[in-house]
Amino acid sequence: MKTTKKELSPVQQLLEKKYNGGFLNRSERIIPIVLFFMAAVSVLTTLGIVLTLIFETIIFFGEVSIVEFFTAAEWYPFSETEAVYGIWPLVLGTLKITLIASAFAVPIGLAVALYLSEYASRRTRKVMKPILEVLAGVPTIVYGFFALTFVTPVLRDLFPSIELFNAISPGIVVGIMIIPTIVSLSEDALSSVPEPVRHGALAMGATKWETASKVIFPAALSGILASIVLGVSRAIGETMIVSIAAGSTPSAALELTSSLQTMTSYIVQVTTGDAGFGTTIYYSIYAVGFTLFIFTLSMNVLAQFISKRFREEY
Repeated sequence: MKTTKKELSPVQQLLEKKYNGGFLNRSERIIPIVLFFMAAVSVLTTLGIVLTLIFETIIFFGEVSIVEFFTAAEWYPFSETEAVYGIWPLVLGTLKITLIASAFAVPIGLAVALYLSEYASRRTRKVMKPILEVLAGVPTIVYGFFALTFVTPVLRDLFPSIELFNAISPGIVVGIMIIPTIVSLSEDALSSVPEPVRHGALAMGATKWETASKVIFPAALSGILASIVLGVSRAIGETMIVSIAAGSTPSAALELTSSLQTMTSYIVQVTTGDAGFGTTIYYSIYAVGFTLFIFTLSMNVLAQFISKRFREEY
């Protein structure tokens, strides 16, 4: 006796619709197209940004020598006599901020991550994690004014030789900004180490600190190093903090107490109306932006390499 549709179970009816060209069969053909389109948008957007930087940078190098750009130690694009386009003062200013931020954020970030992973109770972790997430969500312009109106006066009270615009104040605040990135990724890496590894170390007579520092930390080293590299990459690309608190004086000097200019702050300076469209100064922001893009791309590639090279599999 043939079974009618009314006698079929809901699952059987659904499968029958699918294999008879019903709505499930049609949606299975549509969903991959929709997902591919969404993925293509991201890829095409990235490709468009890269091509824009490349084409505009080529125009700039048609007017300025590429040798001068990478070898000259002065950056005076607004000079009324003869403009000089040497990228190194901007690169050095960016590296100053990044090194100070890293020196401040890495020890604190790793200490907090180790505490949350190995020592903090579940209740403490539930309180501290949201606070760190709020810290990560503070707008960078707020950090910039915090650096200029609070951190800088405190530093000048302690060290009167520090100028109003300097590298130390924005460097510290950029470090504060990247702490949540380092903490979050490092804590995830530490927490992913299997529990039997901890139990084995403790069973061998290791103390809690010895287990955390000599067993868990090395086991999670790939994720920790990747978090540091990504945090440093974000510090390199920071804009508003350095634009507000670091000044706008390109300098190749190694001192940290005077005004400087980073690659991002120069881009902000030009795009606020200091140069007309189509001028050499205008195209210089694309050359600087392309240099910054190479820096951040290198840092992300390095993070991927470290993550794969030192990854522990259990």
